[in-house]
Amino acid sequence: MEALPGNRANNMADDKEAAEVLIADLQKKIKDAFAVFDHEGNNTVDVREIGTIIRSLGCCPSEEELHEMLAEVEGEEPTGYIHFEKFLAMMTKVLIERKYRPQPENVILQAFEVLDKNKNGYLTQEELTKYLTEEGEPFTQEEMEELLSAAVDPDKNVILYKDFVAMMTVEDY
Repeated sequence: MEALPGNRANNMADDKEAAEVLIADLQKKIKDAFAVFDHEGNNTVDVREIGTIIRSLGCCPSEEELHEMLAEVEGEEPTGYIHFEKFLAMMTKVLIERKYRPQPENVILQAFEVLDKNKNGYLTQEELTKYLTEEGEPFTQEEMEELLSAAVDPDKNVILYKDFVAMMTVEDY
């Protein structure tokens, strides 16, 4: 005796197959991103590379969240290296749950507009540096230099934030 009508059973089988395909696709992306930093080819990467790998997969955890993720995959005896199997399990769950998603473009733009007290449509390098190094989770000097190298309009020597936000945000996949 069939517990479910045939059509419903077929739909559930289709849903399960679709979920398996999605998970396989996510795990391939995770493996490919991990492999870029697995220089020895031994299924491990330097712990310092994990943030880059996670961000390359479209996640934007804070530094505190990143440290929590590292604690989860490092184990009880930190060696300075992360094993692929532990990273794969953790990262698959993160991607399925859609955690640490980047903010949408309009939210980031609103944040810049709040900082633009004179409503000029731009911020100076000094203003942006002050906001990002003295408030919240401060940027390091290296992070600031990298950001400014991408953000500053070479002709006007300011950050035209509408252009910068458009350049730095990506569509959700």
